[in-house]
Amino acid sequence: MQELLNYQGLLLQGAWLTVQVALLSLLLAITLGLLGALAKISNSRILRIIATLYTTIIRGIPDLILMLLIFFGGQMLVNNLSYSINERINEYFTNADSTHEWVSYLPDYIDISPYFAGIMTIGFIFGAYMAETFRGAILSVEKGQIEAAKAYGMSRSKIFFRVTFPQMMRHALPGIGNNWLVLLKTTALVSIIGLQDMVKIAGDAAGSTQQPFTFYMAVAVVFLIFTAISNLFLKHLESKYSIQTR
Repeated sequence: MQELLNYQGLLLQGAWLTVQVALLSLLLAITLGLLGALAKISNSRILRIIATLYTTIIRGIPDLILMLLIFFGGQMLVNNLSYSINERINEYFTNADSTHEWVSYLPDYIDISPYFAGIMTIGFIFGAYMAETFRGAILSVEKGQIEAAKAYGMSRSKIFFRVTFPQMMRHALPGIGNNWLVLLKTTALVSIIGLQDMVKIAGDAAGSTQQPFTFYMAVAVVFLIFTAISNLFLKHLESKYSIQTR
Protein backbone atom coordinates (compact mmCIF):
# COMPACT_ATOMS: atom_id res chain seq x y z
CA MET A 1 0.00 0.00 0.00
CA GLN A 2 2.88 2.36 0.76
CA GLU A 3 4.22 1.89 -2.79
CA LEU A 4 0.81 2.84 -4.14
CA LEU A 5 0.79 6.03 -2.08
CA ASN A 6 4.25 6.90 -3.40
CA TYR A 7 2.91 6.80 -6.96
CA GLN A 8 -0.41 8.44 -6.11
CA GLY A 9 0.44 11.77 -7.74
CA LEU A 10 1.63 10.18 -10.97
CA LEU A 11 -1.40 7.89 -11.15
CA LEU A 12 -3.73 10.86 -10.72
CA GLN A 13 -1.93 12.68 -13.52
CA GLY A 14 -2.27 9.59 -15.67
CA ALA A 15 -5.97 9.33 -14.83
CA TRP A 16 -6.52 12.95 -15.87
CA LEU A 17 -4.66 12.29 -19.14
CA THR A 18 -6.88 9.25 -19.72
CA VAL A 19 -9.99 11.41 -19.28
CA GLN A 20 -8.62 14.01 -21.71
CA VAL A 21 -7.86 11.40 -24.38
CA ALA A 22 -11.28 9.79 -23.91
CA LEU A 23 -13.28 13.04 -24.13
CA LEU A 24 -11.38 14.43 -27.13
CA SER A 25 -11.64 11.06 -28.88
CA LEU A 26 -15.38 11.02 -28.19
CA LEU A 27 -15.76 14.50 -29.69
CA LEU A 28 -13.93 13.40 -32.84
CA ALA A 29 -15.89 10.13 -32.99
CA ILE A 30 -19.26 11.92 -32.73
CA THR A 31 -18.24 14.36 -35.48
CA LEU A 32 -17.09 11.59 -37.79
CA GLY A 33 -20.11 9.49 -36.84
CA LEU A 34 -22.59 12.23 -37.78
CA LEU A 35 -20.80 12.90 -41.07
CA GLY A 36 -20.63 9.18 -41.82
CA ALA A 37 -24.30 8.63 -41.01
CA LEU A 38 -25.41 11.55 -43.18
CA ALA A 39 -23.19 10.26 -45.98
CA LYS A 40 -24.66 6.74 -45.76
CA ILE A 41 -28.24 8.00 -46.12
CA SER A 42 -27.44 10.72 -48.67
CA ASN A 43 -28.52 10.64 -52.30
CA SER A 44 -24.89 10.71 -53.45
CA ARG A 45 -23.64 7.27 -54.46
CA ILE A 46 -20.00 8.32 -54.02
CA LEU A 47 -20.59 9.50 -50.44
CA ARG A 48 -22.44 6.28 -49.62
CA ILE A 49 -19.56 4.18 -50.98
CA ILE A 50 -16.91 6.16 -49.07
CA ALA A 51 -18.89 5.96 -45.81
CA THR A 52 -19.54 2.23 -46.27
CA LEU A 53 -15.85 1.53 -46.93
CA TYR A 54 -14.90 3.55 -43.86
CA THR A 55 -17.23 1.73 -41.49
CA THR A 56 -16.50 -1.70 -43.00
CA ILE A 57 -12.71 -1.42 -42.95
CA ILE A 58 -12.42 0.19 -39.51
CA ARG A 59 -14.80 -2.26 -37.85
CA GLY A 60 -12.93 -5.18 -39.45
CA ILE A 61 -9.43 -4.34 -38.16
CA PRO A 62 -8.45 -4.83 -34.49
CA ASP A 63 -8.02 -1.61 -32.51
CA LEU A 64 -4.46 -2.51 -31.51
CA ILE A 65 -3.38 -2.96 -35.13
CA LEU A 66 -4.95 0.36 -36.12
CA MET A 67 -3.17 2.11 -33.24
CA LEU A 68 0.20 0.78 -34.38
CA LEU A 69 -0.51 1.43 -38.07
CA ILE A 70 -1.54 5.04 -37.55
CA PHE A 71 1.23 5.87 -35.09
CA PHE A 72 4.20 4.19 -36.76
CA GLY A 73 2.89 4.08 -40.33
CA GLY A 74 1.57 7.62 -40.14
CA GLN A 75 4.91 8.87 -38.86
CA MET A 76 6.75 7.22 -41.76
CA LEU A 77 4.26 8.63 -44.26
CA VAL A 78 4.57 12.19 -42.93
CA ASN A 79 8.37 12.09 -42.92
CA ASN A 80 8.59 10.55 -46.39
CA LEU A 81 6.22 13.22 -47.66
CA SER A 82 8.29 15.96 -46.00
CA TYR A 83 11.49 14.64 -47.58
CA SER A 84 9.84 14.33 -50.99
CA ILE A 85 8.63 17.95 -50.87
CA ASN A 86 12.09 19.18 -49.85
CA GLU A 87 13.63 17.16 -52.68
CA ARG A 88 11.24 18.56 -55.29
CA ILE A 89 11.76 22.17 -54.17
CA ASN A 90 15.54 21.83 -54.14
CA GLU A 91 15.48 20.12 -57.53
CA TYR A 92 13.52 23.05 -58.93
CA PHE A 93 15.98 25.64 -57.59
CA THR A 94 18.98 23.56 -58.70
CA ASN A 95 17.67 23.52 -62.27
CA ALA A 96 17.27 27.28 -62.12
CA ASP A 97 20.62 27.87 -60.41
CA SER A 98 23.38 25.25 -60.49
CA THR A 99 25.04 26.82 -57.43
CA HIS A 100 21.98 26.25 -55.27
CA GLU A 101 22.70 24.33 -52.07
CA TRP A 102 20.33 21.88 -50.41
CA VAL A 103 17.95 23.59 -48.00
CA SER A 104 15.38 21.87 -45.74
CA TYR A 105 12.21 23.89 -46.23
CA LEU A 106 10.28 21.39 -44.13
CA PRO A 107 11.61 19.64 -41.00
CA ASP A 108 13.91 16.68 -41.74
CA TYR A 109 12.11 14.63 -39.12
CA ILE A 110 8.60 15.11 -37.77
CA ASP A 111 7.85 13.35 -34.50
CA ILE A 112 4.14 12.63 -34.10
CA SER A 113 2.97 13.08 -30.53
CA PRO A 114 1.56 9.89 -28.93
CA TYR A 115 -1.12 12.12 -27.38
CA PHE A 116 -2.26 13.37 -30.78
CA ALA A 117 -1.91 9.94 -32.40
CA GLY A 118 -3.93 8.28 -29.63
CA ILE A 119 -6.80 10.76 -29.89
CA MET A 120 -6.89 10.57 -33.68
CA THR A 121 -6.78 6.77 -33.74
CA ILE A 122 -9.44 6.18 -31.08
CA GLY A 123 -11.68 8.91 -32.53
CA PHE A 124 -11.25 7.47 -36.02
CA ILE A 125 -12.07 3.95 -34.85
CA PHE A 126 -15.19 4.84 -32.89
CA GLY A 127 -16.36 7.26 -35.57
CA ALA A 128 -17.22 4.15 -37.60
CA TYR A 129 -19.31 2.69 -34.77
CA MET A 130 -20.98 6.04 -34.12
CA ALA A 131 -21.86 6.31 -37.81
CA GLU A 132 -23.93 3.14 -37.63
CA THR A 133 -25.52 4.27 -34.35
CA PHE A 134 -26.52 7.64 -35.79
CA ARG A 135 -27.67 6.13 -39.08
CA GLY A 136 -30.11 3.82 -37.32
CA ALA A 137 -31.29 6.65 -35.06
CA ILE A 138 -31.92 9.01 -37.97
CA LEU A 139 -33.90 6.37 -39.83
CA SER A 140 -36.04 5.91 -36.68
CA VAL A 141 -37.38 9.47 -36.90
CA GLU A 142 -40.85 9.57 -38.47
CA LYS A 143 -40.72 10.83 -42.05
CA GLY A 144 -44.02 12.61 -41.60
CA GLN A 145 -42.45 15.09 -39.20
CA ILE A 146 -39.65 15.88 -41.64
CA GLU A 147 -42.17 16.36 -44.44
CA ALA A 148 -44.20 18.68 -42.21
CA ALA A 149 -41.09 20.73 -41.49
CA LYS A 150 -40.42 20.99 -45.24
CA ALA A 151 -44.01 22.12 -45.77
CA TYR A 152 -43.39 24.94 -43.27
CA GLY A 153 -40.49 26.08 -45.44
CA MET A 154 -37.70 25.16 -43.05
CA SER A 155 -34.23 24.76 -44.53
CA ARG A 156 -32.43 21.39 -44.44
CA SER A 157 -30.12 22.56 -41.65
CA LYS A 158 -33.05 23.76 -39.51
CA ILE A 159 -34.91 20.53 -40.11
CA PHE A 160 -31.89 18.55 -38.93
CA PHE A 161 -31.15 20.57 -35.78
CA ARG A 162 -34.75 21.33 -34.74
CA VAL A 163 -36.61 18.19 -35.79
CA THR A 164 -34.29 15.30 -36.64
CA PHE A 165 -31.47 15.76 -34.11
CA PRO A 166 -33.53 15.98 -30.87
CA GLN A 167 -35.56 12.89 -31.76
CA MET A 168 -32.56 11.08 -33.15
CA MET A 169 -30.69 11.50 -29.86
CA ARG A 170 -33.43 9.66 -27.97
CA HIS A 171 -32.85 6.60 -30.17
CA ALA A 172 -29.06 7.02 -30.36
CA LEU A 173 -28.27 7.53 -26.67
CA PRO A 174 -28.12 3.82 -25.70
CA GLY A 175 -25.71 3.17 -28.57
CA ILE A 176 -23.67 6.29 -27.81
CA GLY A 177 -23.45 5.28 -24.17
CA ASN A 178 -22.25 1.79 -25.03
CA ASN A 179 -19.67 3.16 -27.48
CA TRP A 180 -18.45 5.65 -24.88
CA LEU A 181 -17.91 2.95 -22.26
CA VAL A 182 -15.97 0.81 -24.73
CA LEU A 183 -14.01 3.88 -25.92
CA LEU A 184 -13.11 4.71 -22.33
CA LYS A 185 -11.56 1.28 -21.85
CA THR A 186 -9.87 1.43 -25.25
CA THR A 187 -7.79 4.40 -24.07
CA ALA A 188 -5.61 1.82 -22.30
CA LEU A 189 -4.12 1.08 -25.74
CA VAL A 190 -2.33 4.44 -25.88
CA SER A 191 0.17 3.06 -23.36
CA ILE A 192 1.72 0.88 -26.10
CA ILE A 193 2.78 3.97 -28.10
CA GLY A 194 4.49 5.58 -25.12
CA LEU A 195 1.84 7.95 -23.80
CA GLN A 196 2.16 8.35 -20.03
CA ASP A 197 -1.43 7.53 -19.24
CA MET A 198 -2.69 5.73 -16.16
CA VAL A 199 -1.98 2.24 -17.55
CA LYS A 200 1.58 3.10 -18.64
CA ILE A 201 2.40 4.64 -15.26
CA ALA A 202 0.93 1.61 -13.46
CA GLY A 203 3.01 -0.70 -15.63
CA ASP A 204 6.22 1.19 -14.92
CA ALA A 205 5.42 1.30 -11.20
CA ALA A 206 4.61 -2.42 -11.16
CA GLY A 207 7.94 -3.17 -12.82
CA SER A 208 9.98 -1.14 -10.35
CA THR A 209 8.17 -2.31 -7.20
CA GLN A 210 7.42 -5.89 -8.28
CA GLN A 211 3.79 -5.42 -7.20
CA PRO A 212 1.76 -5.62 -10.42
CA PHE A 213 -1.46 -6.72 -8.72
CA THR A 214 -1.58 -3.62 -6.51
CA PHE A 215 -1.12 -1.09 -9.29
CA TYR A 216 -3.28 -2.79 -11.91
CA MET A 217 -6.04 -3.27 -9.35
CA ALA A 218 -5.86 0.47 -8.60
CA VAL A 219 -6.23 1.22 -12.33
CA ALA A 220 -9.18 -1.17 -12.55
CA VAL A 221 -10.90 0.63 -9.66
CA VAL A 222 -10.37 4.02 -11.31
CA PHE A 223 -11.89 2.74 -14.57
CA LEU A 224 -14.86 1.39 -12.61
CA ILE A 225 -15.34 4.83 -11.02
CA PHE A 226 -15.23 6.48 -14.46
CA THR A 227 -17.78 3.95 -15.71
CA ALA A 228 -20.13 4.53 -12.75
CA ILE A 229 -20.03 8.31 -13.24
CA SER A 230 -20.63 7.87 -16.97
CA ASN A 231 -23.65 5.66 -16.33
CA LEU A 232 -25.20 8.28 -14.05
CA PHE A 233 -24.67 10.99 -16.65
CA LEU A 234 -26.07 8.81 -19.44
CA LYS A 235 -29.19 8.03 -17.40
CA HIS A 236 -29.69 11.78 -16.92
CA LEU A 237 -29.43 12.36 -20.67
CA GLU A 238 -31.81 9.50 -21.47
CA SER A 239 -34.31 10.92 -19.00
CA LYS A 240 -33.98 14.37 -20.57
CA TYR A 241 -34.51 13.23 -24.15
CA SER A 242 -37.35 10.84 -23.29
CA ILE A 243 -39.56 13.50 -21.65
CA GLN A 244 -41.67 13.88 -24.78
CA THR A 245 -42.50 10.16 -24.79
CA ARG A 246 -43.70 9.96 -21.18
